[in-house]
Amino acid sequence: MNGAPRPRSFYVLAAIFALFVLFLYGPMIAIVVLSSQGPDGGLVFPMNGVSLHWFRMLWDDGGSVDISEAFFRSFRLALTVMVLTVVISVLAGLAFRCRFPGAMLLLYVAIASLIVPSIVVSLGIGFEFRLIDNAIKALGTAWEIESIQSGFVTALGTFTSGLGAHLTWTLPFGLLIMFAVFNRFDPFYEEAARDLGASRWQTFVHVTLPIIAPFLIGVAVFGFTLSWDELARSSQVMGSDNTLPMQLAALTTTVTTPEIYALGSVTTGASLLLVAVLLSVAFAIRRSRARG
Repeated sequence: MNGAPRPRSFYVLAAIFALFVLFLYGPMIAIVVLSSQGPDGGLVFPMNGVSLHWFRMLWDDGGSVDISEAFFRSFRLALTVMVLTVVISVLAGLAFRCRFPGAMLLLYVAIASLIVPSIVVSLGIGFEFRLIDNAIKALGTAWEIESIQSGFVTALGTFTSGLGAHLTWTLPFGLLIMFAVFNRFDPFYEEAARDLGASRWQTFVHVTLPIIAPFLIGVAVFGFTLSWDELARSSQVMGSDNTLPMQLAALTTTVTTPEIYALGSVTTGASLLLVAVLLSVAFAIRRSRARG
């Protein structure tokens, strides 16, 4: 049976799958290759030399925009969004284990932002913070608060409106994952721990958390990667500070050198690195459990 020739349909399907993979990852590979051109390189093949010149331009701020600051700003924001997404999703999952009136309505409201166009969400949050700006300025004028009258410009910023906009995108995914996890969670493990004298906190730390830990890694991956490359929801809410995807979008209209490819390679590499680290942690947890 093992030595029987494969049917022709197998090779057809294999070829279709190979073309799909090439279509999916071919542009990324081409960008990485073209970003490694020499100082006289262009945006298309054939390549003109091989070097790390365009990467050095990014980190030395020798390009047309300040890339390094945008990179670390996006990185800090993505890490913050990741942590908040994990924490809020776990707390919400624990809360929804207890049936309460309006739970389903609250669930629909929480995930509604997934079906609303991202640019609409961004415009709404931007408009909301402009109303907050007007209220703060009116308060400063009415009460003659000097610090507001002279120093306040806007509440829009990376870790105010920007953080909220990104959470409207990442939290629904985290909530859906944790709801699915806790719906399948066997409460007898927790009951056994409490019968043995464990407190609620000890039960959560030593029983519940280790069981759901691999799923938390999945939520963390969603939180970081969705925030890291989010553009539409960032477009109207970041104030004067651009994130890395916003800088990349700006470069597409102004830069005619492989600098933009180098930026795309760095962005993709950072995402893949974090995913690899988190998957390594998940694999280590799995091996630890197997040994235990």
